[in-house]
Amino acid sequence: MNSEVSLMLRSFYFCNMPTISNKAVEMPSSPIRKLVPFADAAKKAGKHVFHLNIGQPDIKTPQLLFDAVQKADIQVLSYIHSQGRLEYRQKLAKYYNGFSASVQAEDFVVTTGGSEALYFGMYTCLDPGDEVIMPEPFYANYNGFSRSGDIAVKTITSSIEDGFALPSISAFEEAIGPKTKAILICNPSNPTGYLYSKEELETLRDIALKHDLFLFADEVYREFIYGDKKHHSVLALDGLDEHAIVIDSISKRYSACGARLGCLVSKNKSVIAAATKFAQARLSPPTWSELAAEAALEVPASYFEEVVAEYSQRRDLLVDRLNAMEGVNCPSPGGAFYCMVHLPIKDSDHFCQWMLESFDHEGSTVMMAPGTGFYHTKGLGKSEVRIAYVLNVDDLNRAMDALEKGLQVYKASESSF
Repeated sequence: MNSEVSLMLRSFYFCNMPTISNKAVEMPSSPIRKLVPFADAAKKAGKHVFHLNIGQPDIKTPQLLFDAVQKADIQVLSYIHSQGRLEYRQKLAKYYNGFSASVQAEDFVVTTGGSEALYFGMYTCLDPGDEVIMPEPFYANYNGFSRSGDIAVKTITSSIEDGFALPSISAFEEAIGPKTKAILICNPSNPTGYLYSKEELETLRDIALKHDLFLFADEVYREFIYGDKKHHSVLALDGLDEHAIVIDSISKRYSACGARLGCLVSKNKSVIAAATKFAQARLSPPTWSELAAEAALEVPASYFEEVVAEYSQRRDLLVDRLNAMEGVNCPSPGGAFYCMVHLPIKDSDHFCQWMLESFDHEGSTVMMAPGTGFYHTKGLGKSEVRIAYVLNVDDLNRAMDALEKGLQVYKASESSF
């Protein structure tokens, strides 16, 4: 074979490489993690990076979880029930009934994290082309979950001016169409920290009943409520037994993100039966994590009292520091440990990358999540960032020193970018 023919063949084979799917191409990057390479580079350059971009608490995981795994007398690490161990689901039901959910062990599917619970719920209740309505800004991965199932996202925009409260009934009515199958909320909210009132949840219930929609509620931050406010679960609302679906996880509740254990909860027997088929397809949740999660249900109330007090202190410091900065607006969150913050900038993606690539204050910089990734509507969030107050008070103060100085330097040179 002469060299010319060989070159042609190599060119032919090279040009006919297999391509990845359109779904993979269209899958959005996480705004929470996409700047990790820049954070890694900053660390290699000797900078200290304050990670306020991700909900990874620095609160110690309760020792009970570790003890349960270490003391387990297991000779063979075998599969467990696809729906989760009955003993664990019975204890989960007892925990849920502590806030008037009126559920049974059969109403749960134990999942590999809250993410899998949402996948199971969405794929059980919505077909490709169906629509789910979400108030925006929303947890960024909701967009990815929907894209992977070819589910259309319709959004109703909440405003930082009124603290990201639930939009009006008329806004929901205008968004609902013949393909609308569900509404999805996070309560309290990731990314805003907004806590829905009972009256707001009743409004959503009435809309769901009127239009025969599923109401998904991501309630993973249920324990983290501040002041004299109270969390209300959609499972406790009258009339929603066939409509309410809750997504839950132990990740944030017990500072156990790496355990990857959550659950899907619904009194709708058809939903649970169908979701269990998805659970069977992935065989079972992880045994060690379920043992730890079962033990976690024995964690005393004093643990949460201390944790909530700590987060409340962090929230107050962060909100005060941010609102004292020129041109910055940060509503005070009612729950969770996030806030969406308006900054006096034009491009939050550029600013967040610039903070990692080109800036430090006394050897430190701050990693945040650009606000654009929490909106579905193009153009929104360009002057906003999400900040997670998951670091101790001293580190938060140092991070705010760096952010304040960074904003001053950035604004002075913004026109040259």
